[in-house]
Amino acid sequence: MTNDSEALTGAGAASGLDWDAEAASFDDEPDHGLRDPEVRRAWAGRLGDWLPARSSDVLDLGCGTGSLSLLAAEQGHRVTGVDGSPAMVELARAKLAGRDAAFLLGDAAAPPVGEQRFDVVLVRHVLWALPDPGRALRHWRGLLRPGGRLVLIEGVWGTVTPAGIPAGTLAGLVEPLAEVVRVEPLSQDAALWGGPVEDERYAVVALV
Repeated sequence: MTNDSEALTGAGAASGLDWDAEAASFDDEPDHGLRDPEVRRAWAGRLGDWLPARSSDVLDLGCGTGSLSLLAAEQGHRVTGVDGSPAMVELARAKLAGRDAAFLLGDAAAPPVGEQRFDVVLVRHVLWALPDPGRALRHWRGLLRPGGRLVLIEGVWGTVTPAGIPAGTLAGLVEPLAEVVRVEPLSQDAALWGGPVEDERYAVVALV
């Protein structure tokens, strides 16, 4: 997801979705809205493992309605979210009203954060749909402070016409940018998705 023009919709351009139109029902998916307490606990636990223990600045790219942003804020982090859909950004702002969080309309591949730098760049299900994932990763690496980390949640969905990016491919793109790269399989943790899944889902956590 990117900005308010169709040319800058990132994942929307690849999937053919109008993210503004999808915004109202986006949180109906168990792993989007995190409304089920078990799903919410599962994601909170994973974020607790992936994010620093100390209070940190987290950049949530392609943040959607802000569900992961909210979990990060609840764990004491300062969050900046970026999404290309005005409707998604509006919902995220409402969801995190009163929290230490800001949401910007912009391109996930080149977020409009100026000279600001972060301890974590958090991205879920966006990178696979960008036209040049390697370029985006290099740019995101430049947004991190020394000792920062990339947290990239991705997968390969579907069997007839699969879409996504395999874990090995993404790890290979990240390895030149980081000191430590860890791939964490997520497919078997049904609580994250609201039920069993058969496709490939994973997180790459990279310490730079």
